[in-house]
Amino acid sequence: MDTSWWLAIAAVVLLALVSTLVDGWGRGRRPGGRRTRPPGRPGRRPAGRPQPAEIWWAKVPFEDGRGEKDRPCLVLAVRGRHVTVAKITSKNHSGRAGVIALPPGSVGDARGRASFLETDEVRRVRVDDFRRRVGVVDPVLWDQVRHLTG
Repeated sequence: MDTSWWLAIAAVVLLALVSTLVDGWGRGRRPGGRRTRPPGRPGRRPAGRPQPAEIWWAKVPFEDGRGEKDRPCLVLAVRGRHVTVAKITSKNHSGRAGVIALPPGSVGDARGRASFLETDEVRRVRVDDFRRRVGVVDPVLWDQVRHLTG
């Protein structure tokens, strides 16, 4: 056979190998088949599991159940794969019963806006929908929330 034919086959095999590597096959895997993701990408699992009295950012469903919004929320209870939360908003509804004003910056908002915890707006969220832990609420505030959501 002609050597140019063998060179053409070798070039095709080499191109197939390079395109496979560039396409990502064989990269970004951990032992056990788990994929890695760069920090900050959507879908990244946060370290730890939500606990009562913690503020997290999560996909919180709307009241009518049609859709959801990424927002801060206060974890009230954890049961299996679901978490009961009270939503937090930047809209001032402080005149409404069950709304507690939070200090500016308490929810990890980049703009440091004032936030309002709506204890009458309790939702059920899947554990997988939590993405970032902000911190723990003050014990006095936690007692107030527990009294309101009793």
